[in-house]
Amino acid sequence: MKDFQSHNGFARTFKENKLTLGISFPLESARDNPFAMDIASQMTLAKQAEEAGFASLFVRDSPLFDPNFGDKGVIHDPFQLLAYTSAYTKEIALGIASVITTLRHPLHLAKSVASLDDLSDQRLLLGAATGDRPIEFPAFKVERQERDELFRESIWVMRKIWEESFPQIHSKRVELVEGDVIPKPHLMGIPILGTGYSGQTIEWLAEHTDGWMFYAQEANRQKELIKIWRNATGRFKPFSQPLVINLSENPKASPRPIPIKVGFTSGHQFLVDYLHALQRMGVNHVILSLTNGNRPITEVIQELGEYVVPHFPAHTNYMREIAVDKTR
Repeated sequence: MKDFQSHNGFARTFKENKLTLGISFPLESARDNPFAMDIASQMTLAKQAEEAGFASLFVRDSPLFDPNFGDKGVIHDPFQLLAYTSAYTKEIALGIASVITTLRHPLHLAKSVASLDDLSDQRLLLGAATGDRPIEFPAFKVERQERDELFRESIWVMRKIWEESFPQIHSKRVELVEGDVIPKPHLMGIPILGTGYSGQTIEWLAEHTDGWMFYAQEANRQKELIKIWRNATGRFKPFSQPLVINLSENPKASPRPIPIKVGFTSGHQFLVDYLHALQRMGVNHVILSLTNGNRPITEVIQELGEYVVPHFPAHTNYMREIAVDKTR
């Protein structure tokens, strides 16, 4: 697999034995209209997160709205939303957590991913998953029981297209014998982060992806899972997880669980301690999902940027470090 330390999004976000912070995007509160988005306000928030030192913004892929699923997902297509966001930001990594590979044709997906990475100056982090909303599979006429195979196919097809000119591809959904897909990525590859197991073994994910995003869970279970991941990869491949937080106005507030979700309400002092514990466990990136319904989002980002992010800053000096290494 490729070394992506010269890829702007990957290098800003991931480094061995270090933890950085991202934010689930768009940044909405409970008071916001669930079926509309103030795009100008979102771009202001994106720039604020970048200036505060966050490493990434991560958008979910929600092909269909399912009122019975529990949340609406994200209104806009993730590729178009992140392309728009890339024009208003300069350095922050732009992630998809995670594209539903089973519902998108691999050739379209390869082109969309490469295009967004190019337009954003190599800032895209591609989370990849099989999908889990039951209504989506019949709607797209995809057999749910085939999703594990379709996930593997998508990863293989994208990599082959990015690495080769005029490749010959024969797979379940692709019969490419003429023509090519452009643009080609600058590094002839783009970081792919597997999400959950996606129907695969850890060994398969360790070999065929560039990092792993897993769900938040009890600390000892997460620590053991990270250990298994490290043993399977043989070299550094980052481990990421989400974390739902409700930041209290009281910086010393003790943690209280958030019902249903794996997360908590607390002040920023406990949050810093908790994140340090995750870093010691081997977590390299935490995507914060803000649920503050009673505080303005701008206020929460400002507090996080002042008191939390400085403990886990984005790796903004990575290009200088690479340049120094080349002179040695």
